[in-house]
Amino acid sequence: MMRRRDFITLIGSAAAWPVAARAQQREAMRRIGILISTTADDRRRQIDAFRGGLREFGWIEGQNIRIDYRFADGNPDQFSVLARELIALHSEVIFAQSTPVAIVLQRETRSVPIVFVEVSDPIGSGFVTSLARPDGNLTGIIQYEAGITGKWLAMLKEIAPSLARVAVLANPKGTAYEYFLRNAAAAAPSLALEIVPSRVDAVADIERSISSLARQGSGGLVLPPESFTNVHRRLIIGLAAEHRLPAVYAWRYFVTDGGLMSYGVDLVDVYRQSASYVDRILRGAKPADLPVQVPTKYETALNLKTAKALSLAVPAALLVSADEVIE
Repeated sequence: MMRRRDFITLIGSAAAWPVAARAQQREAMRRIGILISTTADDRRRQIDAFRGGLREFGWIEGQNIRIDYRFADGNPDQFSVLARELIALHSEVIFAQSTPVAIVLQRETRSVPIVFVEVSDPIGSGFVTSLARPDGNLTGIIQYEAGITGKWLAMLKEIAPSLARVAVLANPKGTAYEYFLRNAAAAAPSLALEIVPSRVDAVADIERSISSLARQGSGGLVLPPESFTNVHRRLIIGLAAEHRLPAVYAWRYFVTDGGLMSYGVDLVDVYRQSASYVDRILRGAKPADLPVQVPTKYETALNLKTAKALSLAVPAALLVSADEVIE
């Protein structure tokens, strides 16, 4: 027979179960920070893919993880402010989009694990000592190997054989500009091209650079991945059309917005892939022990309407190689 005291103890324990369960849930909630250099809209599909990747590993936002989002809207001056906010929120791991964002985060903390994407030169930028052994608090997925700039130049020369000079247009605060410029200069002689450095950090700089290139004649544009030009892409696409300049971009959405063509990594796949490193870090792995990965999927987009407006004949080989053709 159960004694009254034992019955009361049992009831008291049962009443405590929901409280204990809620406390355990609160303790189990892990915290992730995300710092993006562009607008939320520009990375919506990619962030959805990242969250989907986390779900595959059992991390459900609002259940066992909390994600704090910060978007700089293309303003490099906001990177440090937003980085400090995420660190102050005690993020257990921070997801860093782009080289400049990773630079700021590394400067702000050497202890919080950082997983980067859209970084082209992690060794040259000082994030890792080697791709196989990062040896610090950063690791992630490399964006482009050195040959990508040569690929962009070759695409321009293929669609516009009379091309003589190409401007590499970007804000150095928003990308590993010298890395892309150096590799463009190395690839240019074999294509009989002159490289025109075009560093911009204001709208007036964009207009001046593109107008100057157009006046010289036989010009084209290469836009490496970068947040400032990304935010002002409709202006750039419009100026390229106005001055009849062929251009190649790093991201497909430049082409869907009216740009001529693009070649770059499939960012949706990259963001989904990066979730595996966040998962491993949350389960105790150290970034120093996680080798930097390389992208597995690239995509080419081509806008035939824009090519026609520029009076460019699209070579069959370029058309066949395109993953997406906009007519």
